[in-house]
Amino acid sequence: MTASPVTGAPAPRLTSEDRWKALRTVSRGDVVYRAVLTGLALLLPLLLLTLAVELVTNAWPAIRRFGFGFFATSVWDPVAGRFGALPLIFGTLYSSLVAMVIAVPLALGVAIFLAEFAPRWMRRPVATLVELLAAIPSVIYGLWGIFVLLPLLRDTLWPVVRPALDWLPIFRGTFYGPSVLAGGIILAVMVLPYVAAVSREVLLAVPAAQREAALALGATRWEAVWTVVLPYGRTGIIGAVILGLGRALGETMAVTMVIGNRHEVSASLVEPGYTIAAAIANEFAEAVSSLHLSALFYAGLVLFVVTVAVNAVARLLIWRVARGSAAGSAAI
Repeated sequence: MTASPVTGAPAPRLTSEDRWKALRTVSRGDVVYRAVLTGLALLLPLLLLTLAVELVTNAWPAIRRFGFGFFATSVWDPVAGRFGALPLIFGTLYSSLVAMVIAVPLALGVAIFLAEFAPRWMRRPVATLVELLAAIPSVIYGLWGIFVLLPLLRDTLWPVVRPALDWLPIFRGTFYGPSVLAGGIILAVMVLPYVAAVSREVLLAVPAAQREAALALGATRWEAVWTVVLPYGRTGIIGAVILGLGRALGETMAVTMVIGNRHEVSASLVEPGYTIAAAIANEFAEAVSSLHLSALFYAGLVLFVVTVAVNAVARLLIWRVARGSAAGSAAI
């Protein structure tokens, strides 16, 4: 028994039961703190559920009226009350696909360079500049597309490459400027920083022992990256690509300003197109009939479901690599 530093009297010895009770004692502040954090954590799923309920409620008249035929018809006639979202869905997927074809190789090249080959003094400044592209408002990209990209494509590049490409079905047609190609390029610039940043983090998460083992076996630096680092982080890189796809699917203003906004299914990249987000932005304020509004909500519901599913899959794949899952190790 030890003496008290104040009174000098022997201090009472605490039994194991007393110590257990002291450890189990929870202060009122801890209870409030936990309750606040729990409420904030539950608020985001509740907000997501509220958005889904609101979309379904407002889209229900169009769902009852058109059903699944909404996805298979191309007529969009507010006066006659006939709505089909096939061109919108096609344009959304097509422009996003074009964007990913352009952005993914560039983003992976940037990520590999920054993670594996760039000098130490260069990595942070270049990575910061790439990530700053994500902070630029989409309307600024749209203005750049109108005043720089469209004239560059129409007046400078297209006359040069047209003789070599116009025999391809995807390049047939008259190129006036606003087109799926322009929309895809704008989207590629916008999703590139997301794919590059996440891919870089995935590559940096690869254990150094994997690189060292490949180099010890005689592989060059590039061979180590190609045969070990990329296969190890393959799941996370795919997640980064899907995350960029989700960003491209939901983009609105920049695409609206350069894609042409023509409600028609066309496989040509030089023809105008239309997306779900662009249609909602253009027509929501001008819709006068309840069925027109409901059709826009129906299209928005489709976009909501697709983007949430795509982003959920991407986050799952990235999380698997971040926690060192067996799927990553098995890829070596």
